[in-house]
Amino acid sequence: MKAVIPAAGLGTRFLPATKAQPKEMLPVLDKPAIQYVIEESARGGISDILIVTGRGKRAIEDHFDRAYEIEAMLRDKGDTDTIEQLRSIEDLAEIHYVRQKESLGLGHAVLKAKDHVGDEYFACLLGDTITVGEDSVIGKMAEISRTRGCSVIGVERVPRAKVESYGIIAGDPIGDGMWRMTDMVEKPSVSEAPSDLAAFGRYVLSPRIFEILENTPPGRNNEIQLTDALRTLLKEEEMIAVEITDPHFDIGNVADWLLATTELAMADPDLRPVLEDRLRKLLK
Repeated sequence: MKAVIPAAGLGTRFLPATKAQPKEMLPVLDKPAIQYVIEESARGGISDILIVTGRGKRAIEDHFDRAYEIEAMLRDKGDTDTIEQLRSIEDLAEIHYVRQKESLGLGHAVLKAKDHVGDEYFACLLGDTITVGEDSVIGKMAEISRTRGCSVIGVERVPRAKVESYGIIAGDPIGDGMWRMTDMVEKPSVSEAPSDLAAFGRYVLSPRIFEILENTPPGRNNEIQLTDALRTLLKEEEMIAVEITDPHFDIGNVADWLLATTELAMADPDLRPVLEDRLRKLLK
């Protein structure tokens, strides 16, 4: 299975930090956000990855490329451990790139992967949510897709008061934390939300989605919405939602990004004492 990572967004919620660097390259603790996403794919056995980029995203390609000058400097210093760490990043997966030349929405970004993916099911991972730990969320979802022969969407429970910020699914429970989907609503009001299960930013999709996206008119913000295409696909094929309970962090805005970095730092035995002491002083 191949993976697609849309990374062409402008990152306006992080301006001015993202004026000259991709939001996907913002560090979460000690590595850029997109590296967590690539690592999740690799843990799930997905080694062929297409990143959909845009203008100003060259830093993503450079990060996963071989850094000969840095390696030479480290070799002169005898720092073989850091060289091995850099090599492990470069060897995570076979990464390909395609540009989305216009900001026409998430659905349009996914459509740019059509030629690379071909007539196969594929994984799609958004960068606003990162996962940590030994397991791979997308790997588990890929296995469910292979077993059931259908598209799979990752979901998580959100506070009812916050459903207006997410794509919310409707469905019938079928056990083992899964639902057979009947609908999907983008950012519904609290009173109209069919559930508290929000799309998680992880998908395993049928290749039929590409033909649907080609015929999906622009929706919200005059963009081609992936949710609109998924609703059409749902009318034609079975779609399963699976609740994601693995450790994860939402990094879609500055506050959540800071919280993710803080929580990960507090889990590090070397950083925790320093951070804990400083936080206590700040809280006073």
